[in-house]
Amino acid sequence: MPELPEVETIRRGLQKCVVKEKGGKVIRVEILEKKSFIGESSMIVGASIRTLRRRGKALIFDFTNGTSIICHLRMTGQLIWTSSEERFAGGHPNDNFIAELPNKQTRIVIGFERGTLFFNDQRKFGFMRALKTEDVENDSFIRRLAKEPWEMSGEELFAKLQRHKGAPVKSVILDQSIIAGLGNIYADETLFYAKINPKRKAGNVSRDEADALIEGARVVMDRSLEAGGSTIRNYVKSDGTKGDYLELFAKVFNRQGKKCERCGAIILKTRVGGRGTHFCPVCQKQ
Repeated sequence: MPELPEVETIRRGLQKCVVKEKGGKVIRVEILEKKSFIGESSMIVGASIRTLRRRGKALIFDFTNGTSIICHLRMTGQLIWTSSEERFAGGHPNDNFIAELPNKQTRIVIGFERGTLFFNDQRKFGFMRALKTEDVENDSFIRRLAKEPWEMSGEELFAKLQRHKGAPVKSVILDQSIIAGLGNIYADETLFYAKINPKRKAGNVSRDEADALIEGARVVMDRSLEAGGSTIRNYVKSDGTKGDYLELFAKVFNRQGKKCERCGAIILKTRVGGRGTHFCPVCQKQ
């Protein structure tokens, strides 16, 4: 599943292609996989995209006629824009970035006056949902999302951690209803920044450590946004090139067996809540 920096990177790149006069009005919508589209596709026909925003890991296309599309890429989703002038792609990096479209992985085709937006999804876990813009914040998926790190204070996070005292702190900060946007990579990096062991009980995190967690989440994700996201597994930049966060900035994620840059100890890998977890046994004592 893409993490917040990857989704924001896609939003920034795609926005340059589809918003307002760049894409023009929607002239057709083809639903090739019924489960991939929720709602009435006719709601957006005849309208152009007014803005493209992000909420947590979801993209929200707002149209000029007061309707919106909520899009979540899940594990293997792709958004590919093609026109006579340009081709931009973001999501699961396979040959679809340069292949002829539509193809067997294409689930939705949105035809605009000046180009076409393809939603591809190999495993069919992603979705697009059409609804009125005024209803977006009440959508069941959006409503459960908590604040993002840039919006949340350490005091707020501390209070949330205390309500889940018995759970490992990593599992808690991965919960999008606790804090939005952190996925496996950035949870590990945030915990390393704050010098907190991922297996520690959330109730044992101090008020000052909660401040450090918020600061760490902001720092690691800001760095990733600058780098264009991570290259781990299957997410790339909106133009199909790879981000380089892991190569440039990652301190623990995917670095098991290597020396900690802070203390020289060997980075270990374990499992927390069923997720592969990387940490320094010295900097992040239990």
